[in-house]
Amino acid sequence: MQGSRKSPYMTYLRCLIGICVALVHVSTIQATTPTPTKTDHELIQDILKENQKLHNELNAMKQSVTDLTRQVMLQQTFVEERIRSDGSSGLKQIRNNENGERTYQTYTESGVSVSAVHEHSSNIRTIGLGEMNVVMNGVEFRTRHNDYLLAMPASHPGYNAQVDIPFPEVPPAVLHKATVPEQVEEMKLWFKAFKEQDYSVRDYRPYFKAVLCYMDGGWTTNTNTVEEPFMSDRHSIDASSWFDLQDKVRFTSYSGGKSNLENFAYLPTTIMNVVNGTPEYAQWNYRIICHPLQNDLPTAALKIVDDLNSRMRRNLPMSIYNTTRLARYVVRNPPHGRHEESSLWSLLDELMYEIPGKDNYGTNVTDDALGQKLYHVNSDPTNLTPINTAHYHRFYKIVDKDAMGNKVVHRGFSDPNLFAAQTSDHKIAGLTMTTCDHSHEGHHGNNHFRPQACTTFTQRYTWAIPLEIIYMTPLLRWNPYNLTHVDAYTGQEIYDVMHTSTGQRRNGNLDPAHAYNGTHNKLYYRTPAELFGDGKTVDHSSADTAKGFVGVLDPKGIVRKVVASGTRVILPSISGVGQIRTRYPIMPFHSDGQQTRKELDALK
Repeated sequence: MQGSRKSPYMTYLRCLIGICVALVHVSTIQATTPTPTKTDHELIQDILKENQKLHNELNAMKQSVTDLTRQVMLQQTFVEERIRSDGSSGLKQIRNNENGERTYQTYTESGVSVSAVHEHSSNIRTIGLGEMNVVMNGVEFRTRHNDYLLAMPASHPGYNAQVDIPFPEVPPAVLHKATVPEQVEEMKLWFKAFKEQDYSVRDYRPYFKAVLCYMDGGWTTNTNTVEEPFMSDRHSIDASSWFDLQDKVRFTSYSGGKSNLENFAYLPTTIMNVVNGTPEYAQWNYRIICHPLQNDLPTAALKIVDDLNSRMRRNLPMSIYNTTRLARYVVRNPPHGRHEESSLWSLLDELMYEIPGKDNYGTNVTDDALGQKLYHVNSDPTNLTPINTAHYHRFYKIVDKDAMGNKVVHRGFSDPNLFAAQTSDHKIAGLTMTTCDHSHEGHHGNNHFRPQACTTFTQRYTWAIPLEIIYMTPLLRWNPYNLTHVDAYTGQEIYDVMHTSTGQRRNGNLDPAHAYNGTHNKLYYRTPAELFGDGKTVDHSSADTAKGFVGVLDPKGIVRKVVASGTRVILPSISGVGQIRTRYPIMPFHSDGQQTRKELDALK
């Protein structure tokens, strides 16, 4: 029957619906069937594999950081080696304050004065010295305004421990005079004897004592808190931490500005070692301090240097140059004649060898770390004396000749001004090295070596350069008016010196109401004005602080006309004697190690 026959369309539709239902049923079965789970052992193995993968990645990262850290450390070595080959240890530059059409008209190692020396003779112990760029054993740094004190290393242990240098006594022949005018006249004769270096009648040598002031520096382990390495009554580093100081220096270098008080210093930080991937940092620091020489140093031992650019800047002949603060000197060997020659152990070596490193006076250290014991250059070959490496030196002697046939070795590869001293103080960062002794047959070309025992050692060194010779005079102690002195720099202790009983401030005028009521450490006026002609400072600088004549009340209330008694570069003219220099700058220059400067020096 046609009515009961199924339509092909309907058949197709029913088939399509059936297929869809079947697909839905299958997908439902697949969705509800659970995935086979891993065992605990398999899960632990997966975690261990993932941990091992992370561990390997972490080790690779740590090794990369270690390698990068070591490379940064080696980059610092590269920078230092480059600086070492560019010049020697010494003064490189002072702050510039002038420009000109010619290059020599700008400041170099000198400007108004060499190394920015100036006077604070109104202070009892202060030696005026400004900011400087210095290179020391390849480390370049910039100091704050220095203004250091007449102090010396202590005779007891202690990092940077120092004591005041005793002032020379006043000649008894001066003190035995009954009146101040008579003392003044006698004192003039002692200064004349010193200037003429004539001790036949008045032996000035016990009363005019030479001190050698120097700068030493080294890598220190204190990398957190700012540490003042030497005392100054006028300046200190203006920073709360080394990071703070670095940021301030970066900003002023970036902007071209400066600390108005000149209390910023660029003192680099370095990676000294890498131990198990951890960097050990070290902070560079320096110190300026003095050493009283053991023997008299004749002024003839100090020869003036013709620093041509300094003379040209002010158009000075040598005869006048010697009377300015621009003059620089070198220590020459006796008999102080005109002949110049090279030497292995000079008078300067002898003077610097008196100076201890960070272990202070009374320490003796010997060195045989590199397989040969080090001896003093002047040792008798039949009775060699080990050199005391705890004191500053630049030469040493060895028993066996080196590869060039030499037995005398100079510290540093090519640095003529490098003085080194060993220390045991752990506040100085050390370096460690392992050496192995090799026995061999024949000469260098024979490669039949047999390795022997190896030795690992750690050493700590600091370095130094001389700065100046200062002759302390009896004026530092002489007090003919018996003026009251307060041993203080600031505070309530000096109030009565600076103020009247009613609170009025004294200014040093020559009347009882304004004359100072005694002296203190920053108001050190005790020398009778009659000793000098006009009392004017020689070659005055704007950095100087001393006034000319001032009035000071003696214990009886009498106003005494006096001048500053502290250290001067050149003393004002003394009647019948003339001017006398008491500060002799002897600092070496970084450019001393440059070939061009050597050629120029040879042409002078």
